[in-house]
Amino acid sequence: MLKPWMIIGIITLLVALASLFFRPRDTQWAKNLNRPKWLFFEPLIPVFWTIVFTGGALSAANIWENEPGTLPTWLLMGLYLVLEIITVSYIPATLRSRNLKVGTILGGSGVILGIVLTLIVWNISGVAALLLLPYLLWSPVGTYTTWEMMQLNPEAV
Repeated sequence: MLKPWMIIGIITLLVALASLFFRPRDTQWAKNLNRPKWLFFEPLIPVFWTIVFTGGALSAANIWENEPGTLPTWLLMGLYLVLEIITVSYIPATLRSRNLKVGTILGGSGVILGIVLTLIVWNISGVAALLLLPYLLWSPVGTYTTWEMMQLNPEAV
């Protein structure tokens, strides 16, 4: 029988894999964009996002274990899911639209929703809130990077 943390992990993985729905020609567009000189850590970005998504899934599982099946917990699970969908939609939406402003808006929306979720979760479980810390640290960096790329690539706005 699947345990709740397994189900949350599977859903997290499936939603994260949805970010792979983009066309090869779209990735070529992204490769040709100018990047900030300080973006030396770009090859590590998938590792950072793996840590972020793992923390989010563990946070959701922690919240579920505190009050399983209650309406407030289900609503929080929905909020976790919306946050992940916004976060995951960044790559395909930016690539398909070929517009860095789309990515900046999605990233900023994720930052705001991540802060709201963390504040709500903090009242239930400090551990769950701490598990969202990687998102709160990394998401603004990704959003700022995209904004900076808008300045370097005005034709991609």
